[in-house]
Amino acid sequence: MSSVMRAGRRATTAGPLLTAAVAAALVLPATAVADNAPGPGSSEGGKVMGKAPAGVEPTTTLPKKISVDNSTGKTKDLVATVQNKGTEDSGKISLAVVGFDGLTVKDVPGCTSIPENKLPKGSNSGFSCPVSNLAAGKSKSFPVSATFDLSKTGKICLPVQSADGKTTFWQQGPVPFGTTSPSPNAPVTPLLLNTVNKPATPAGDKGGEGGKAGDKGELPSTGPADRVLPLGAVGAALLAVGGAGLWWTRRRPSEESSAAR
Repeated sequence: MSSVMRAGRRATTAGPLLTAAVAAALVLPATAVADNAPGPGSSEGGKVMGKAPAGVEPTTTLPKKISVDNSTGKTKDLVATVQNKGTEDSGKISLAVVGFDGLTVKDVPGCTSIPENKLPKGSNSGFSCPVSNLAAGKSKSFPVSATFDLSKTGKICLPVQSADGKTTFWQQGPVPFGTTSPSPNAPVTPLLLNTVNKPATPAGDKGGEGGKAGDKGELPSTGPADRVLPLGAVGAALLAVGGAGLWWTRRRPSEESSAAR
């Protein structure tokens, strides 16, 4: 009788152990997937610009590392994220994703392409992304389809504005992606945030000159946060059209001539 009881106890103990083992087997794959997910983004090259509503703290992040397919020039893992680190809902705001030099933004799902004549001078592409509301502590991410010409430097800019475009709350960039060790023979080239690209071209090639910061009439690469454009410089170049989000205008040569007189 005692041997029967011992067998029963072993069966009773084995039940929970088997259940725990099955549960662990089900949980482990999910954990592995989570570990392979992209890490947190970086707000490097970003700075608070204008005063946001009380309790609202908009910021943006970009991945610390992306890659470029050397055969197609297409980027991978480029995601623009807008966050509200404040304690109150943001209300309607707008995020823009703008490319400079060798980095060309091709598409941002859910966003509207900025017309060429509305782009900031020095940029080559951009999309305006309206955000209806961001609750306190929440974020919204936009996958960015882009190409990168490795014979040039490349920069990206993420301004966050009020829905009417009158106030720029935050601006990240134009901040560069790039590598100091180009690998033209590899399938892909990894690019790091806030790294000026060293073009993979023969010595003496001038393909990377377009990335020089401070060229007259162009928005400079920000690099460290203390080099971000001051609000006045940004505000002079930005114009909101209706409530659709962020738009820029460029002064025509005739207007510049009139201003000079």
